[in-house]
Amino acid sequence: MISVSITEAWKAAHAGALIGILEVSQADNTVSCLELNERKRALEASLRTRYKGFGRSDFVSMPVLSDYVRYYKSFDKTYHVLLQLESIVVKGKSFPNVSPLVDANFVSEVETLVVTAGHDVAHLRLPVCIDVSRAGDSLVQMGGSTKSMPAGDMVMRDAGGMSCSIIYGQDNRSPITSRTRHALYVAYAPRGVPEAAVESQLRGTLGYIRTFAPNCMVEQQTLLKAQSAARL
Repeated sequence: MISVSITEAWKAAHAGALIGILEVSQADNTVSCLELNERKRALEASLRTRYKGFGRSDFVSMPVLSDYVRYYKSFDKTYHVLLQLESIVVKGKSFPNVSPLVDANFVSEVETLVVTAGHDVAHLRLPVCIDVSRAGDSLVQMGGSTKSMPAGDMVMRDAGGMSCSIIYGQDNRSPITSRTRHALYVAYAPRGVPEAAVESQLRGTLGYIRTFAPNCMVEQQTLLKAQSAARL
């Protein structure tokens, strides 16, 4: 089990925020899973029915999503899960096929609206902590481009540098690949997002993982708060 700490700076800057942690090992990320694909198609149909006739103003006023919209707007950004939800509901697009461990998280993320990053534990270097970005920080994104970080974003760091940012996503060192067998999922919930939504995201991701890796090992499933950590 990998240890993830929270800094005093994160507690001070993001009072009321939550971090959800799900760590899973012994999961084969190369298998093809008919059940997972069927659940993707079922969720696409369910989302289109649930949000039929919705426009941008309807989406941004929804619980949970509105909290993320407010957070992203404070950095002059648009919440990417909103765009993904619109892509499926309004444009009729389908969930992508990346790899089972990635897809399990992505499907649950669109269902719960809780932004969550997935990392290969083998490529994280201790210590790992949840922190805030500072002037001068930078992140090398998955595509290889380097982003200068705005101050105040919720981020994860390891000994190698910035691992993830809410605003700019994941680094290029630790993303889940086809070789990943041990994954760490980190859900970032700004102030206002209820615990139940974060818990639902972790449970949902694990449920989708168990469609193709029923014998996977759950190393930890935890909520990190400003006050304490609570096991789920």
